[in-house]
Amino acid sequence: MKNKFGLSIKEIIVIIVITAITTSLTTGIIIYNNNVLENGAVNINKDKDLKEFLKVYANLNKDYYEDIDKGKMLDSAIEAMVDYLGEDYSTYLDKDETYSLEKELSGTYKGIGISVINNNRIYKVYSDTPASKVDLQVDDVIIKVNGKDVDNENIANMIDKDGNENVLVVKRGEETHEVRVKAEEINSPLNREVVEVNNNKIGYIEIPTFTYKVAVEFRKALEEVEGEGINSLIIDLRSDTGGFLSGASEIASMFLEKDKVIYSLEEKDKKQTFKDDTDEKRDYKIVVLINGSTASASEVLASALKESYGAILIGSSTFGKGKVQQTKTLDDGSMVKYTTAKWYTPSGECIDEVGLFPDYAVKLEEDEEGHYIDTQLNKAIEVLK
Repeated sequence: MKNKFGLSIKEIIVIIVITAITTSLTTGIIIYNNNVLENGAVNINKDKDLKEFLKVYANLNKDYYEDIDKGKMLDSAIEAMVDYLGEDYSTYLDKDETYSLEKELSGTYKGIGISVINNNRIYKVYSDTPASKVDLQVDDVIIKVNGKDVDNENIANMIDKDGNENVLVVKRGEETHEVRVKAEEINSPLNREVVEVNNNKIGYIEIPTFTYKVAVEFRKALEEVEGEGINSLIIDLRSDTGGFLSGASEIASMFLEKDKVIYSLEEKDKKQTFKDDTDEKRDYKIVVLINGSTASASEVLASALKESYGAILIGSSTFGKGKVQQTKTLDDGSMVKYTTAKWYTPSGECIDEVGLFPDYAVKLEEDEEGHYIDTQLNKAIEVLK
């Protein structure tokens, strides 16, 4: 099974593809709302605190002894308001960060086309990408990027994505060499596979992130593996830090019976439960692979499949992001992201800062040569066969 689903073929633990995106704190569940003022949340004419803010803004622009960049000053004010909340998932993203987030959630990103583990070891080189066209291989260890030591840095944030050539210092075995590569636009991969074990055909689909089109792409992948006659399925959510909540709901609805609970939301003044309202369902066995970077929308899907379908969770405990964010895109291209609700599993549990626990806790192992063995995937196949 290692040869069929080994590291040279399957994704294992991290989809830290080379993107301009930050981390799981800048992804998560995204629900857009651009009509706050129109909905009466703030009355500009009657809000005394807002009037005081506008007075200060006007006085500084009028009387400060030097010229003021009004745009930058307002950006700082907005960032300060979000920082006041003191909550990790409420944040201000500048124009570049907003663009990167929207690009990732659109299903494309700018990078070189690798996934890494333990911060700097390559475990996947995607086909038809810049990385696949240069001398980068699985198990290469990236030591430096553009002259800077990797250490505990996120390689994704170290790559130049403005068309300049990146110089990577790579260690392969005992030898070290340089690789030069430019970042390009890449489509987010949605991997699928079918393996036959003891006359059983097991499907495998990996979801790296919940883009706006993830449900459409997942259905295509599902129809492909089902077309090969599978009788069970592995859904890999390891290192999927989230994205659009709608994607999790739509994918869950492909499997659950009608009226089964997917999740619940608790907002400031109300709580509502969301159920499957489709006639579509399936009844074969499902295993969901999870790890410590499985977060947000991917946790919604994993909990819905476990509690409302009977899926088995294998791997390690998830991140534990039980909060929902809304976003407001500003006229200058920046964005404010802030928490508006908690979400609950079908059984009514809030997993925030707790996470989901696997039915089978399995750690990745290494062989004698230091190559990772996907023991979590192997366990999933063992359970399903």
